Amino acid sequence: MTEKNEKKPVSKNFEENITYLNERLGVKKSFDVIQLDVEYANRNMALFMVDGFVKDDILHYLMKYLSELTPEQIEENTLEKLLKTYIPYVEIDKTNDLNMVVQTVLAGPTALVIDGIDEIILIDARTYPVRGPQEPDMERVVRGSRDGYVETIVFNTALTRRRIRDRSLRMEYLQIGRRSKTDVVVCYLEDIADLSHVEDLKKSLEAIDTDGLPMGEKTVEEFISGRHYNPYPTVRYTERPDTAAAHLYEGHVIVFVDGSPSALITPTTFWHHLQHAEEYRNKPIVGAYLRFVRFIAVWASLFILPFWFLLAQNPELLPPGLEFIGIEDHGHIPLLIQFLLIELGIDVLRMAAIHTPSSLATALGLVAALMVGQVAVEVGLLTNEVILYLAIAAIGTFATPSYELGLANRIYRIVLLLFTAWLGVIGFVVGITGWIIMLARMKSFNVPYLYPFIPFNFRAMRDVLLRSPMPLKNRRPTFLHPQDPDR
Repeated sequence: MTEKNEKKPVSKNFEENITYLNERLGVKKSFDVIQLDVEYANRNMALFMVDGFVKDDILHYLMKYLSELTPEQIEENTLEKLLKTYIPYVEIDKTNDLNMVVQTVLAGPTALVIDGIDEIILIDARTYPVRGPQEPDMERVVRGSRDGYVETIVFNTALTRRRIRDRSLRMEYLQIGRRSKTDVVVCYLEDIADLSHVEDLKKSLEAIDTDGLPMGEKTVEEFISGRHYNPYPTVRYTERPDTAAAHLYEGHVIVFVDGSPSALITPTTFWHHLQHAEEYRNKPIVGAYLRFVRFIAVWASLFILPFWFLLAQNPELLPPGLEFIGIEDHGHIPLLIQFLLIELGIDVLRMAAIHTPSSLATALGLVAALMVGQVAVEVGLLTNEVILYLAIAAIGTFATPSYELGLANRIYRIVLLLFTAWLGVIGFVVGITGWIIMLARMKSFNVPYLYPFIPFNFRAMRDVLLRSPMPLKNRRPTFLHPQDPDR
């Protein structure tokens, strides 16, 4: 156990407590850590806080209330009278551990140290700089709610509880990071979720041993998921409270990390990453059509480039009447190199779009269209067919609801392309077979990644392929082992 986790009892000696907190908080070394020495009811007191985290109006109100106290009012049972009578605030607590006080003050609350009292009062009158709950860019819908998660964990839990007024909704609080002490919340419905999965998830979170979580939920995912060399995601990210609520009702467990606008949904399968809220904001037949189109787009992003490359290199595989699928002019650069160049070019353009200010986005689009499209063909660097099929694959990648799955599919597409170029038909077949085997062997918190395709479940697979009407979705997914299987 490190010194930071050891308990340091609060002393009745006021100066001793002040000296310890002053040193540990670095009051004189950091301009935003404030020690305010005050005297109320003829008692020496001190307030420790972080500037920018304190709600000034609330703290001013409490200080004004304390300044009106007389010595006789708090002469006996000082701590209890202050907590229950003379500090009129909702979020108030006490502690006898100075190290806990240090951690709490750095998280935002204010500490009130009182002369002669061996406990310290903690006043959670904090606020964080925060943006409004705007609609997430990654999960937009035509119709539906426009609010989304933000970087403050309390706001996110409130947005979730607003949609789930269930008495069994649980929000369990953890702190992760030896130094950062990042707030993490495990959210689930106690009457529905598999409690063994909840306990396993909490143990995995508590076992995280690192200084901090600067990358928020992504760092947490890497610790609890493993498989660092496998690009396919085993958890799903969402910034939509309605999406998180829908998964909670099914029996999933959600993880919120303070400082991150995305929630982690566990466990998930491959098919969860292909669903989108837009499908459930339309009539069932329209939703089923949208899902069907999305599936086609995703499969095209995976297989169309390697498959066309195989046919272009082996024109004898084309049946009569489909010879136009091949390539008329091979150009000056081998076909495989053209594909690799344009794959890298698309990724460079994507990264450039992320780093380009919105005012210059139009200029970037014009440069990309001219250089990648027109000029590259005219100088013989690329052929028209390569650009066409890469464009189809790129559109399929962008149509993938999960950004993480889209990137993983892109990496696999390049691998399959290399296998096809190396071994031809055998490489294409082996590449697809190996991909299926890899996904079939994966598990997300002991749930088969390709369920319900492998192992096969007809009812569940029907719900994957078709957007069923909500009145007919009267059973929760069996792979989650819900305590209440009926909706």
